[in-house]
Amino acid sequence: MFWFDAVLLGVLEGLTEFLPVSSTGHLILLGAWLGHETEAAKTLDIVIQLGAVLAVVVYFRARLADTARGMLRRDPESLRLALALAFAFFPAALVGLLFHKAIKAYLFGPGPVAVALIVGGAVMIAVEAVRARRPAPGASRLEDVTLQRAFAIGLAQCFSLWPGASRSMTTIVGGQLSGLTTAAAAEFSFLLAIPTLGAATVFDLAKNGGALLDAPGGATALAVGLAVSFVVALLVIAVFLRYLKRFGLAPFGWYRIALGALVLWLWLAHSAAPVAPGAVTSEPTPQDPAATAELAAR
Repeated sequence: MFWFDAVLLGVLEGLTEFLPVSSTGHLILLGAWLGHETEAAKTLDIVIQLGAVLAVVVYFRARLADTARGMLRRDPESLRLALALAFAFFPAALVGLLFHKAIKAYLFGPGPVAVALIVGGAVMIAVEAVRARRPAPGASRLEDVTLQRAFAIGLAQCFSLWPGASRSMTTIVGGQLSGLTTAAAAEFSFLLAIPTLGAATVFDLAKNGGALLDAPGGATALAVGLAVSFVVALLVIAVFLRYLKRFGLAPFGWYRIALGALVLWLWLAHSAAPVAPGAVTSEPTPQDPAATAELAAR
């Protein structure tokens, strides 16, 4: 029931893409539980993020339209915001392009995801504790995102290429550390999702989309997953922004640590399970990155 898998993936993608808990990590864990080992299924896990990108475009349509008109008028604030997004986008785009195969081969598995969840959760809690002792919350407008701040956020986003780290978490924390309020950092993070996730999904769809569309029910699964992730993400963006104006990120950090610890324990227990003497297994030998990735995802 490939289309039903797409519904589950779409709901999970929409719920987690803009929360600092790692949508990719959650999708990998769900994909492993669903037995997604084919290239078509793995591509669906990534391309489904395009629904969340469309949700950002719809939610921030007024801001994007104003920025586009301002750029045509050569308005300084609009040009600075567009340039800031470009500065923040470039580092992760370059690193992702150079190491795409290695990341997909060695880090797309429950073990690496669990480690990234735990480390990221600890970082969030530590940053929130430090910020709580500061008197000033930080700059609160998108117009306050200077090129230096944007580049710092872009460098932080590079760590999100490790599944489980969370693009939202790294960019929001990067924005906080650069001097933005949590809400301003989150709003910039959402806008940054448009070029970042858009480029990543289009790149993967161009490389592996044929396998997805040629798979039985692949086109239907793609359409269903995109629609579901779009609707759910649109609701999450509004709720999360309101939440950030009143509360911090620490609860998400504790959630990440709990989930990561559980996944790591289950993964280590499964890896340590003894194999009966004489049992025949179908595990591929990790002679190449693709085989290694398949072993890690199990």
